[in-house]
Amino acid sequence: MATEGFEAVFLETHNWGKTAKFFQALGFELEIATGDGSGVFRNGEGPYLVVAEIPEDREPGVQIALKVADADQFRPDPAVEVVTPFGDTHYGTREMTVRDPDGRLWSLQAPTKS
Repeated sequence: MATEGFEAVFLETHNWGKTAKFFQALGFELEIATGDGSGVFRNGEGPYLVVAEIPEDREPGVQIALKVADADQFRPDPAVEVVTPFGDTHYGTREMTVRDPDGRLWSLQAPTKS
């Protein structure tokens, strides 16, 4: 079983308000605002964008998540270095982390079992 394209982009920011306005100006719609400096945006049927405000003393990062239909059926090729196997997240998905040949970490996300 292979991945099914891009699921989400996780973006850290030092200023939730400015970042939210920026993406809304680019056509993204705010679907969920948590009230604590984070939220979820969507632009059409594409991947969702999760934005979270972080303290000024941290460097903002970005993480791209690839979609997996079924974590239990997913078997990565030996060419894929698995950093952490699938595990449940606090936000309702199952997540695996892999490393590409240049050392970048990628998140693979699958739905939880009902």
